[in-house]
Amino acid sequence: MSTPHIAAEKGQIAERILLPGDPLRAKYIAENFLDGAKEYTHVRNILGYTGTYKGVPVSVQGTGMGIPSISIYVHELIHEYGCKKLFRVGTCGGMHPDVHLRDVLIAQAATTDSSIIRNIFGGSINFAPIADFDLLSKAVANTKKLGLRATVGNIISVDRFYDDEIDNDKLRQYGILGVEMEAAALYTLAAGAHVQALALFTVSDHLLTGEACSADERQTSFYDMIKIALETAI
Repeated sequence: MSTPHIAAEKGQIAERILLPGDPLRAKYIAENFLDGAKEYTHVRNILGYTGTYKGVPVSVQGTGMGIPSISIYVHELIHEYGCKKLFRVGTCGGMHPDVHLRDVLIAQAATTDSSIIRNIFGGSINFAPIADFDLLSKAVANTKKLGLRATVGNIISVDRFYDDEIDNDKLRQYGILGVEMEAAALYTLAAGAHVQALALFTVSDHLLTGEACSADERQTSFYDMIKIALETAI
């Protein structure tokens, strides 16, 4: 049966799934990277498709923006549709001098200011949301195999996009490479459900240089990140 947020039947969604925040990026990935892709949901205009990549069933599902939104979709995809390998493919803001516009980042861990950790574990535990090691190591190997470049490290998942109070200098001091809004939830929920998750990002803007990609570039480019994710998914 379909869920309140995903109008799909059991079996329409693959165990391997890519999770862009932007529904139009989900559509673009389905049309340009998957064979025989068919839409399985458009509830609230959050689009989902299933096709094949090199003969292997793969789905792609928009999740919207922020930890509350991705948490809804990840929970339903795992617990109602049986997704086992979940890949966030999103954009992030670069915040480190060693990171440049359009670079690919692979999140080894996801620091967060969100209350999701406190809500699950209480105030005495600071759970560390981390990537699945097998997917992480495979993604690094695939990056080299494809002749591409990616930086592995810690990112931060924030609750507020416009946040003048966050201490970016302190985050840089401790090696945070980029800022986004969803990965900590993905890693936490995947850990609790004993499934695999990995978050990959393309740097779409930079907090230090002020550079930024256009809205069209965010929706229809960033091939390297998608290629690495797909090769790792299969």
